[in-house]
Amino acid sequence: MDEEKLVAELKAVFPQRPEVAEGPGDDCAVIRLPGMERLLLAAVDQVVAGVHFLAEEPPERIAAKLVRRNVSDIAAMGGSPAYAMLTAAMEPLTQKFLSAFHRGVQDVCAEYGMCVVGGDVSSLPAPGAVFTLSIFGYAEPGTVKLRRTARAGDLLCGTGCYGRSFESGHHLTFRPRLREGLLLGRTAAVHAMMDVSDGLLKDACRMAFASGLALEFECSRIPLREGATVADALCDGEDYELICAVAPDAADSLCAAFPHLTRMGVFKEGTPGTVSGIPVLNKKGFDHFHEAV
Repeated sequence: MDEEKLVAELKAVFPQRPEVAEGPGDDCAVIRLPGMERLLLAAVDQVVAGVHFLAEEPPERIAAKLVRRNVSDIAAMGGSPAYAMLTAAMEPLTQKFLSAFHRGVQDVCAEYGMCVVGGDVSSLPAPGAVFTLSIFGYAEPGTVKLRRTARAGDLLCGTGCYGRSFESGHHLTFRPRLREGLLLGRTAAVHAMMDVSDGLLKDACRMAFASGLALEFECSRIPLREGATVADALCDGEDYELICAVAPDAADSLCAAFPHLTRMGVFKEGTPGTVSGIPVLNKKGFDHFHEAV
């Protein structure tokens, strides 16, 4: 199974209430609350020992990554974070670790004006750790950006640089592009947006697939993190940058206005999700699904 098939299954299994403007399949759900002008954004993400962090990482660093990757989802929709709910499941479960972890969560939440309003704690039947954060935020009407609304001819643009996130430690020290997300959300020439967590290639192809388009990369334009190759930039993941589909007549001025925004490709008519312009790769983006033998 891949993510697209899973999302299709979720949409079939879970019918949505009328006020849900966008359900499963994007960085956040979008909900129109009765009597409220602003839109509610809701997302959930987790970090798992051995997948997103090493067991020996300090609890404060684990906490920071958990909060920031959720804030990145809010940023990708053009919104602002407000509330969170937290769960921790681990073995061994110690008060010392949890206290430091909770302080770390609070420190980062405070950076973004968020408050934790509830949660849960559990032990596990075997050694390990899974931490989950549900995040809620707001966006103004007309500023929410979805991943499925790119248009043929739009240019693929992205913030920051890519590749070697784990090797450089960036995956633990990144800052979500919240300010950029708010500004891009208010820009009419930005037709679609999402964040990059599973790899630039995989996530950009998801935007193309969701929009019913093909994608041609311009690999010579991709900004590389120090020591990274094009293959690293396309496939490593955990960059937590924003990618967006920008009207071609506005891309140059937008990139000039945003020093960290770079053109990297173009969306075209074609088989949804297909890609061209990339080298032969001996790696791929992060895959959540491992087929059972």
